[in-house]
Amino acid sequence: MGLHFVPDNLNINFIGIRKISYAVSAILILVGMGALILKGGPRYGIDFSGGTTAQIRFENAISDEDLKKSLEESDLPGLVVQQFDAEGKSYLLRISTMPENAGGMHKLVSDNLDAKLGGAKYEIQRMEMVGPKVGADLRSQAIEAMYYAILLISIYVSGRFEHRWFTAGIITCVLGGTMFGLGYMGFNKAILVSLAVIITLVLCWKFKLVFALGAIISILHDLLITVGLYSIMDREFDLTTIAAFLTVVGYSLNDTIIIYDRIRENLLNDIVSPLEKIINNSINQTISRTVLTSGTTLIAVLSLLIFGGGAIFDFALAVFIGVFVGTASSIFVASPVLLAFGSDIKREDFRPKKDTRARGADGRLAAQV
Repeated sequence: MGLHFVPDNLNINFIGIRKISYAVSAILILVGMGALILKGGPRYGIDFSGGTTAQIRFENAISDEDLKKSLEESDLPGLVVQQFDAEGKSYLLRISTMPENAGGMHKLVSDNLDAKLGGAKYEIQRMEMVGPKVGADLRSQAIEAMYYAILLISIYVSGRFEHRWFTAGIITCVLGGTMFGLGYMGFNKAILVSLAVIITLVLCWKFKLVFALGAIISILHDLLITVGLYSIMDREFDLTTIAAFLTVVGYSLNDTIIIYDRIRENLLNDIVSPLEKIINNSINQTISRTVLTSGTTLIAVLSLLIFGGGAIFDFALAVFIGVFVGTASSIFVASPVLLAFGSDIKREDFRPKKDTRARGADGRLAAQV
């Protein structure tokens, strides 16, 4: 007999509290976006803004406050000091400028540390430099990658659940090709992606690709909340963060598809019950798997947060937030959206197509007789 964390006969009215979940989501998104606006946009890391990162290892522990004060009036423009371990020996120095060569920056950092720290012994373990042009290009490509991930998801969901591969494929080719062309002509990628996302949602609604619409809205919900909370915590956005966001997109989609699969099965087996009841039953039937999968994932990511060190802290933090929010959104966002826009769902579309080809008395196709 297996271990049960959730009763088999669970019957919670998840759809009945959808307005409360909408309100909570709206508040979280507005607060996060408000913080983002008040701070003048995302705080980009060296990957996106350009500059230099130096990882310093001290022989003896030093407090971050002492290190910051000692370097406040240094010749290192835009200096940000970040502790990199729990011992107080490893630090990251982020500098907003970049000299002509690595040797020049190495000497600049060393001279300031020698002059300000009174002979403290240290080692510069690594130094990375990114030019502002490269940083801007990476930022544009990261935004573009996020959008293409969402666009490809719309094809997959529409094909799998609605058998609308051709319609979704045409939409994707037109939108993807247009955005690529306009981007190649020099249009701002952030504006293009924002417009493309809006157009994608409108087209999914117009062509009644309701499963894809629910999945995309759920993913956007997860990303907006994760970005907002990340901004509230004043964390930097860099390539590691983008990798975490793409991980969140994949995890959120997986959770949503589990519920959508059960909804599709129940639509096939129950031709009488209203859509609201079928969605509710489907969520209750899959909640045990959702809790177990998300719980084990969160435990693993929490371990990375606590024991992984500074190198992967930002990645683990973004994934932790995203997995938690993504699990909730598959229940309280993706499924209610399906109810809101799925009034035209035809259950016969989910049934296997009957073979109406002519057959002989022995059951073989007429063409084979």
